[in-house]
Amino acid sequence: MARPKRQKEPAPLKTPEPRLLPMQLQIGDRFTDSRGEWRVTGRPFTTAAGKNAHARAELVTQPTVTEIHFWGAHERVVVRRG
Repeated sequence: MARPKRQKEPAPLKTPEPRLLPMQLQIGDRFTDSRGEWRVTGRPFTTAAGKNAHARAELVTQPTVTEIHFWGAHERVVVRRG
């Protein structure tokens, strides 16, 4: 008599990284771009009647490098909370 085949258990689902609007960024959030990983160091603010959002961030590998990053207010940003 043949044994019934064991069914494989499905792999656990990975929780996707949150995609937030720029105004939902918090100090300490991390995001990446072509130059590396950045940590948000200032609260986000808007310009152009709320159409553009800006946030000050520092490069994780070189904390002395700070820049103001900007996005369209409707764009989503992939972040890691931490």
